[in-house]
Amino acid sequence: MTAPVLTVEDVYTAYGLSQVLFGVSLEVAAGECVCLLGRNGVGKTTTMRSIMGLTPPRRGRVIWKGKDVAGREPYQIADLGIGFVPEDRRIFSDLTVWENLDVAARRRDGGSAWTLDRVFDLFPKLRELVDRQGGFLSGGEQQMLTIARTLMGNPQAVLLDEPSEGLAPVIVQDMAAAVTRMKAEGIAVLVSEQNLHFCSAVADRAYVIEKGVIRHEGPMAAIVADAGLREAYLGL
Repeated sequence: MTAPVLTVEDVYTAYGLSQVLFGVSLEVAAGECVCLLGRNGVGKTTTMRSIMGLTPPRRGRVIWKGKDVAGREPYQIADLGIGFVPEDRRIFSDLTVWENLDVAARRRDGGSAWTLDRVFDLFPKLRELVDRQGGFLSGGEQQMLTIARTLMGNPQAVLLDEPSEGLAPVIVQDMAAAVTRMKAEGIAVLVSEQNLHFCSAVADRAYVIEKGVIRHEGPMAAIVADAGLREAYLGL
């Protein structure tokens, strides 16, 4: 594997007195997709929030391109080039599709830039809905918009929290195609998921988390093939 651009190192995170993460470590390289696999409530979203500074770790490091960013404000971490697609999408429901995308647009030095035309090529449905308010989009359309909006910030890493949850199979295929495109663009992609089929379609490697602890890591294909592991930690 090439050198990682994002490393989570021995992270412990809590909500008040409730400890959620216990020494979580993982890494993602540019152009690689890594899945954080696990059932609901095991610490996947908290890991994402810890990286983004939304729930800062109490211990451990979050290293982005060689610098420890743990404890920085979320806007500072986003400004460094890490994009976050939350499970609840957080679109601006009163703004149109175009306005949602335009407000997030940002150019960065180096690499090819994501523009309106490029995100519309990735999600052609959004081009048809460009003047529709976000609150009138379906769940799948809102998910497309959330990913497109994140890409308009031209991130170098993207964190996707449960991107396939509650979506129709055809939309899940669109999500998988988007992740594949991001990898081809050299973006480091970290996906938190419990959908093994989705992860097997997009991920190079995976970490299996249970009760806030990384229980297993390895190539995605090996995890898919390990029936005992799937049953023990994923209920499959």
